[in-house]
Order: sequence, then structure tokens, then C-alpha cells
Amino acid sequence: MRKILIIGSGKSTSYLLKYLLDKASSESLFITVGDLNIENAKTLIGNHKNAEAITLDVFDESSRIKAIKNADIVVSMLPARFHVEVAKDCITYKKHMVTASYVSDEMQALDDDAKANGLILMNEIGVDPGVDHMSAMHVLDRIRDKGGKIILFESFTGGLVAPESDNNLWNYKFTWNPRNVVVAGQGSAAKFLQEGAYKYIPYNRLFRRTEFLEIEKFGRFEVYANRDSLKYQSVYGLHNVKTLYRGTMRRVGFSRAWNIFITLGMTDDSYTIDDSENMSYRDFTNSFLTYSPSDSVELKLRHALKIDQDDVVWDKLIEIDIFNPNKRVELKKATPAQILQKILMDSWTLSKDDKDMIVMYHKFGYELHGKKHQIDANMVVLGEDQTYTAMAKTVGLPVAIATLALLNGKITTPGVQIPITKEVYQPILKELEEFGIVFQEKEVPYLGYNPLNN
Repeated sequence: MRKILIIGSGKSTSYLLKYLLDKASSESLFITVGDLNIENAKTLIGNHKNAEAITLDVFDESSRIKAIKNADIVVSMLPARFHVEVAKDCITYKKHMVTASYVSDEMQALDDDAKANGLILMNEIGVDPGVDHMSAMHVLDRIRDKGGKIILFESFTGGLVAPESDNNLWNYKFTWNPRNVVVAGQGSAAKFLQEGAYKYIPYNRLFRRTEFLEIEKFGRFEVYANRDSLKYQSVYGLHNVKTLYRGTMRRVGFSRAWNIFITLGMTDDSYTIDDSENMSYRDFTNSFLTYSPSDSVELKLRHALKIDQDDVVWDKLIEIDIFNPNKRVELKKATPAQILQKILMDSWTLSKDDKDMIVMYHKFGYELHGKKHQIDANMVVLGEDQTYTAMAKTVGLPVAIATLALLNGKITTPGVQIPITKEVYQPILKELEEFGIVFQEKEVPYLGYNPLNN
């Protein structure tokens, strides 16, 4: 039996485990899932004879090393900051490793050691990053192979609710880590290229500089810029591109309403609020507004932000209950961002019958034989239920397929890798199509960044 160790058994492991368990007999696999809390893993494994769940503390060096030494390949589904120690052990004990997380500087520093030992540390093989890399490179390489010159690349991804579960005014619920949503865009200005010009959007303007796009059968979306699109120039070989822009998708209207939280200071994570545990939601909202002996919290907020009472943004604020005097924060020494996250989780947590949706959209502009061309490509994946979500499917399946490909020697280039080579992305994309993870492509007239100029 060939032994696969999966460290971490969170929400993204359902499809990962299902894929490997379905292949366990034919591929002679034994899957061990290690986590501090193994209840989810036990549920997913059931009584399968080719799998076990073990209690594993990743900070306990001896038990971590024992589990890694006993495996033929290691999959780390831990939070990104914990991958490096696992990766170091994998190098020491000569094991390939797979993760869905971005390559950190610490992980990249292991590249020489990995190559020297003939090992592959495959990273960024989830959905975003992951499916976005593979689907983009599939088209970019195809254009270049026929002599085309890439002049525009845009890419957007969103984790949203499925249309049938889209039943609040924000058209949004948490389908992944709520904290990442609350602090999105903080840290540095978003930077990208548009028509040959470098563009920058500071955090306080990020959610008011949005773009719009249409996905057939799923309607209109808006996107806000990711922090650093420019790093993909070298990753994707786009050194001469005129437009390079990556962003996050939401339904239209989300960003304007979200900007209220930024304007008030509710997304700030740099300081703690005194006596936060005894605050009501109304107290929290009032803490960002001027004092008035007579005006209500509602009136002060509307006046400060110039919100008309018939504006749908006002209805959105009412809906999330930020003026409720009876709901308590109950978090000690909490930052504004932590309190806002708690408030939003009351309204935006998926119910047991809710389904999620992953939407991805790429736009490719290129020149060939003196003419400009454009390809639009999009992917929509709908979740089945709260276990087999679209997020788990688009994260877990690429990880699982890559793991088996490494184990079978179909991916052989050593080092710290991301899935941007044909060796990696061609077979994985082909297999993902069997699971309904498919991009719809269409050739359209070249419009460039701004269709109004054409």
C-alpha cells in the first residue's frame, strides 16, 4: 500500500478525501488524516478500510515527524503559516509535499534543498491560487504557441452563494474564512497595469473603484482589485503586456455598502476596543460616530455618511443588525475587525440548506498576424450541500489529482513548484472536466480594457 498523509481536516477536505478513497483500491492507497480535531475526518472516512484518522498536533515535533516518516507523500491542508515546518521535515525524510497555499518567502527558500533531493513541493494547487493558474496558462500558452502576442490579461474569482441561496440584500454569505473577507485589501495599495499605465488604489478607495462583468446565465458581477497583480508578470511570462489586472468578484452593490465599514473604521485590525465584551452592537456602531445629546445613532450615521433613508444601502445596514441594543459583542479586547466579523457572522453564516458557488472569469487579449483578438473564459461551480461545497470541490480536487500524479511519477520536475507548466496543468485540467470544473471559452471582438474607447 502507498501511504498518503493528509495533515488538517477542515472544510476543504471533503472532495480531497472522497477522490482518494474512490481510488484507494485501484491505486493501492492508504490515507491517514491527522488533525487535533478528527471528528470531521472520521465522518468523511466512515468505515473505509483504506483510511484512518489520527490525532496529530503539528506543533509536537516528534509525532509530526513520525507521521511524515511513515508516509510516501504528504498533503498539508493546514493554515499557510504552518506549511514550512512540515516542508522542512518532508525534505529531511525525502517526501514529496502538496499544499493549496501561496508560496511564502520561507517556502521559496527551500527550493534548492528540494531540488538537491529530487523532491517536489507543489504549492498553489487549489482554486485561487490553483485553478486560476492552470486555466490561465492553458490559454496563454496556446496563444503563444501559435505565434500570438499577449497584450491583455484580466482574471477574477469569487466565492459566493448559489443563486438559490442568495436571499439577503448584500447577495453575500461567508463561504470561506470570514476574517479574510473582513480584512481584505488591507496592508498595501492595490497595483496593476491598464493600457500600459501603472495604477494604484489605496485601501480607502479600493471598494469604490470597481469594474463590472457579465457571466452568461448568472448575471452581473462587480470586481475590486487584488493587492498585487504585477507579480504575475513574471509568473505568467507577461513582461510586455499592456493590461494586467486581477481581482475579487462580488454581486453588484456589495462594494459600495462595504465601503461604509471602511469609512467608519470598523475593518481596522490594528487596535483593541476597551470594554468590548460589554458593548452592544449599537454601542459598537456609536463608538465611531460623534457625540450628540439628542440625535439617534441611526440619524448620526446617516448624516455622517450622507445616506438617504430610501437608499438600499441603508436597508443593508438595518439587515445586519448593527443598531441592535440587545445583542452583545462578548469579545474581550477585540479589534474593530473582530467585532464586525462577529456581527456579520450572525447574518452571513450559511444555513444547513444553503449552497455556495465559485465563479472565475478570465479575459485574454492578443495580437496575431496584425490583428487584435480576445478570448473570454468563465467557470461556474455550484456546491451540493454543506459538506460537498463548491469551495471544497475546487480546492480539494486539484490537490488530490496532483497528489496522485506525484505519487505515480507523472509530475517529475523537482523544486518548489506552482502549477504553471504543461506537465502539471494539462492532465489536471483534463481530469477536472470529468467533475464539472470546466471553462466556457468564446472568441469575441477585441475591446481592450475600456470598451467605450472602441
